[in-house]
Amino acid sequence: MAETLVDLMRHGEPEGGSQYRGNRVDDPLSLKGWQQMRDSAGLHAPWQQIVTSPLKRCHAFADELGCQHNIPVTVIDNLKEVGFGSWEGMTRDQLKASRLQEYEAFYQDPINNRPEGAENLQDFFLRVTNAYQSLLNNFAGQHILVVAHAGVIRAILSHTLLSSLQGMYRIQVDNAGISRINYKQHKGVLIKHNVTMDELK
Repeated sequence: MAETLVDLMRHGEPEGGSQYRGNRVDDPLSLKGWQQMRDSAGLHAPWQQIVTSPLKRCHAFADELGCQHNIPVTVIDNLKEVGFGSWEGMTRDQLKASRLQEYEAFYQDPINNRPEGAENLQDFFLRVTNAYQSLLNNFAGQHILVVAHAGVIRAILSHTLLSSLQGMYRIQVDNAGISRINYKQHKGVLIKHNVTMDELK
């Protein structure tokens, strides 16, 4: 069976800078964010398929890249970011200033201490991993670029590494960082994390 290569790329910085956007805040990329993604992708485009979240901070760059290199782009709704409920649109500093106990409880136990109105973490994990497994089946044997969010990439990496959701937020995912997973005989192996395409050549 031919190997399947998956590159997971986080979006660049959105307009408004770092904050908890979740899936209800659909800010576009800032100029810096566009540059981050273009620099990370570089001039080399080895992918046969691009898959993206529907949110602007992912979808816009995926469309640009696909048009530039004549690569088909597929939008998968279930690859949008986790819902952060009442935290959406807030920064870390704002949360620490106004909801410090709630903020600390979340990072100690993100499964049981969700923000008010937030998506259940297990539901999010299943939503993402089911969508991810479908794209692996649909594009088996190809080199795929998935343009998505930090939470989505954390869920996919946790799934690949068979690790607990309890530690999901201990995985740092950089803006425009790329993680590569190599699949042979249906077993995924994480090859690189938080790198650029130039570093993957």
